[in-house]
Amino acid sequence: QVQLVESGGGLVQAGGSLGLSCAASGRTFNSGAMGWFRQAPGKERAFVAAITWSSGTVYMEDSVKGRFTISRDKAKNTVSLQMNSLKPEDTAVYYCAGLTDIYKGNFYSTRIYEYWGQGTQVTVSS
Repeated sequence: QVQLVESGGGLVQAGGSLGLSCAASGRTFNSGAMGWFRQAPGKERAFVAAITWSSGTVYMEDSVKGRFTISRDKAKNTVSLQMNSLKPEDTAVYYCAGLTDIYKGNFYSTRIYEYWGQGTQVTVSS
């Protein structure tokens, strides 16, 4: 059974930092990628960042470039999202996602990811 478990969410003031982590168990994503999505109240789940497992190629949503960093630890089978210079509009539930094959399509789409975590709340106060 594949599980993705996120940790590290919380409440932070605007301009602050938070780090999220996602631990994968039950399989590795050697031929795939892992990503982060977020969903704000009343909005659709949206792409934040992704990283290919083998080469470490990174894809970032424009609004988080220069503020967020995604990384993976192959030995621990984890993916992390470091979020700096947080803004109130970053408030959302953040989800970790796993993709088994990088050739399945567009990393920005929720549809190609086969595995999802339960989500962790990030709240940025103004």
